[in-house]
Amino acid sequence: MATSLRTSEGGPAVRRSAFRRSRGDGPFRFVSTGAGVILLAVMAAIGVFLIIKAIPALQANTAHFLTELTWSPNATEPAFGIGSLAFGTVLSSFLALIIATPVAVGVALFISHYAPRRLASLLGYVVDLLAAVPSVVYGLWGVTFLVPFMLGPSKFLNTYFGWIPIFGGDQVVGKSMLTASLVLAIMILPIIAAISREVFLQAPKIQEEAALALGATRWEMIRMAVLPFGRPGVISAAMLGLGRAMGETIAVALIFPATFNISFRILSANGNSIAANIANGFGEATEVGRGALIASGLVLFVITLLVNMAARLVIARRKEYARAAA
Repeated sequence: MATSLRTSEGGPAVRRSAFRRSRGDGPFRFVSTGAGVILLAVMAAIGVFLIIKAIPALQANTAHFLTELTWSPNATEPAFGIGSLAFGTVLSSFLALIIATPVAVGVALFISHYAPRRLASLLGYVVDLLAAVPSVVYGLWGVTFLVPFMLGPSKFLNTYFGWIPIFGGDQVVGKSMLTASLVLAIMILPIIAAISREVFLQAPKIQEEAALALGATRWEMIRMAVLPFGRPGVISAAMLGLGRAMGETIAVALIFPATFNISFRILSANGNSIAANIANGFGEATEVGRGALIASGLVLFVITLLVNMAARLVIARRKEYARAAA
């Protein structure tokens, strides 16, 4: 016959434990809810601040802010638009994401499932260290080394693959959209690799061992058991890297040719971004010019929010993977 345990106070131990849990749930729920509310309040405050500071400049603007390609907010009759800057920001960031994500996933899989334990620990430490390197270091490295180096590969791509529109053009330079995208890709690669590695390491070992026991190769096991489990984490890591690429300032400000046009030719002297334009123009801006730069920052704020919302929708559509990764 089973006997119930009792505490020193005379009450059942199960009830006592449940009471302690219920007593701790209230403060924890209050703190976590408060943290979420504070985060939303900060984001709303940033948005309100940007709107208030941007309204006078937008009222003084003589051009359409969303479609105009020129940027002359310091002129007697201010005329500026975000079209070319938003295009350059989105194009360079997505190019960087396309370049960095496959490499980062491969690095993460090698560290988590292929490399010996000692080598995996060393590589994981190096990846984490690269994620902490300041962006200005990447920018200086890009200007001094990558810009001269990319002139040869850019000419090769233009000569033999110029029939592809993005590699076309009569002028090939080192400071181009492709070079800036490569610098951004190198910057976001450690972030995506580090997060993807941690996600892959959390894959259920039972499923991996079951796949191997049924005769699957290591790659087949990864494809069937690891990648489906880690897909939401990889998407989240890629979106985090995309957010950093969109907001990067100094690195791209040193490399972009700072032009205000829309062109898909990534080897020519075309390209600029919102963050780089803010860094280059804020010091010499007038009152209207500063308002115009703040208005462009508001557009970047909205673009980043939309990208993150799209990523959440992608993950939410795969609920079975989202629950597995939770």
